[in-house]
Amino acid sequence: MTDHENSKTREIFIAGWKGHCPRCRQGRMFCSWLKIQDRCEFCDLDYRFAAPDDGPAFFSLCFVAFPLLFFVVWLQVALELPVPLVFAIAIPLMGIGCLLPLRPIKGWLVASQYLNQAVEAGTEKLWSEMHAREDEAKRDTPDS
Repeated sequence: MTDHENSKTREIFIAGWKGHCPRCRQGRMFCSWLKIQDRCEFCDLDYRFAAPDDGPAFFSLCFVAFPLLFFVVWLQVALELPVPLVFAIAIPLMGIGCLLPLRPIKGWLVASQYLNQAVEAGTEKLWSEMHAREDEAKRDTPDS
């Protein structure tokens, strides 16, 4: 990896982990635990480009749930624990283990999309037209 790639990777991980704006690194990316802001309050970055979709859940399941499942099975086999106790250990462990990394993973995906200027192939025109219509509708709607 070049120094530029290392720098970009570091920026992605820091912005995602801290939930900061990937452009200015001052504004917050999230307005609640998993909901992304509409715009950065400092640099006015429009987050409509962000489409992490099911990515955070997928990565959480692959990198957290799968190893935890092996750990739970190992507990059962190695220690011969009663099944209710295994469930009492496994359910909270899996729940917490899969939910906690969702926010940083989502932040990493959004920062990665921004810093790599990722756009789904063939949809640039569609997205620009859709956002133009949304912006026009917002301008035409009187403030309440």
